[in-house]
Amino acid sequence: MSGFVDEAQLNVRGGDGGAGCVSFRREGPVAFGGPNGGDGGKGGDVWMVASRNVASLLAFRDHPHRRAHDGVHGSGKDQHGKRGADLEVFVPEGTVISDMYSGELYADLAHHGDRWLAAPGGRGGRGNAKFASNRRRAPTFAEQGEHGTEQWLKLELKLMADVALVGFPNVGKSTLISVISAAKPRIADYPFTTLEPNLGVVRYADTEYVVADIPGLIEGASEGKGLGHQFLRHIERARALLIMVDLAAIDGVDPHEQQRVLLHELGEYRPELLERPRLVVGTKSDSAVYDWDGEQISSITNQGVRELVGRLASLVTEARAEQPDTEGIVIIRPQPEGARVERLGDHEFRLVGRQVERIVALNDVSTPEALNYIDHQLKRLSVPKLLTRAGASDGDIIWIAGFSFEYHEEV
Repeated sequence: MSGFVDEAQLNVRGGDGGAGCVSFRREGPVAFGGPNGGDGGKGGDVWMVASRNVASLLAFRDHPHRRAHDGVHGSGKDQHGKRGADLEVFVPEGTVISDMYSGELYADLAHHGDRWLAAPGGRGGRGNAKFASNRRRAPTFAEQGEHGTEQWLKLELKLMADVALVGFPNVGKSTLISVISAAKPRIADYPFTTLEPNLGVVRYADTEYVVADIPGLIEGASEGKGLGHQFLRHIERARALLIMVDLAAIDGVDPHEQQRVLLHELGEYRPELLERPRLVVGTKSDSAVYDWDGEQISSITNQGVRELVGRLASLVTEARAEQPDTEGIVIIRPQPEGARVERLGDHEFRLVGRQVERIVALNDVSTPEALNYIDHQLKRLSVPKLLTRAGASDGDIIWIAGFSFEYHEEV
């Protein structure tokens, strides 16, 4: 199995909040003094963090679930529960995160240290001490902890490189990168030896740059042929391109036709790739069977290799000056406030919205006092008016956060 994985699915879940406590002080002979139940701790958050120490998404292939720690329940004597520990999930630089089902972009963690909050932990429940008032001196209820957010994510890795080597299979990309850097890719004389990208660091004078050996492209790659989309994705972030054409191609495709096809596939996939700085070089000059009036190299005899490395260094220096490092992208979407009504059937409705769902989910619906509190809070959000406008009538079923209630119109 390959050790490089550039696509993965990940389930993240924030920790659940701890429950609030129902407790009363004991004051001498008085068994029930004032309420002193403490709050539950907030659940831990799940953060996605880009790290230069992670090379691929392999860690998620067989273990796709990550969950933060739960908050601790509150206790008597106003003792609050401890907050659940956050979980940092490390991914390679260049990881793009989106919704697994809708494809909606959430974050592009381009550089080391970029981070995105993937699954917030649930809020801790308030203890009964928080519900004391002049009207309610001895509350006998507390809030439950809120469940942490859970979602499935799609992770895609787009390699960060200064130069992408682009060419047909067996054009000599792996051999070149093994000569100009310390990278040691697998090399053999047949197509598709390289099925995963290889990165190499090249040093020339006082310049250092990263070269990516992209698996060979074939005609139709922009339409997905030969794993085309998976391979082309890694070219997107490269500052410059080295187009490599085979001067000793055994399949009879001459270098000019190779160049035409490669540029066509790049343009079909992402038209802006044709605007990137690029060099074109003919490979295998030591065994060439085609005429080529452009630059030529031989990775076997080293002909032209040092000159090419210098030209690439200059190209990268110019590209870096014109294209400063792209910022990581994190999409922040505020949670909608208030409530809205969805009709499920002739006599069934659902109330949706973070505030209204929290009121029910956090409270103990089994005690009359807690139900009175829920009813009061729902009225503050004008929920009865919303239901009346939606056409709800006596006896209809109203769903809120997994609980169902029978609706009764206010007199």
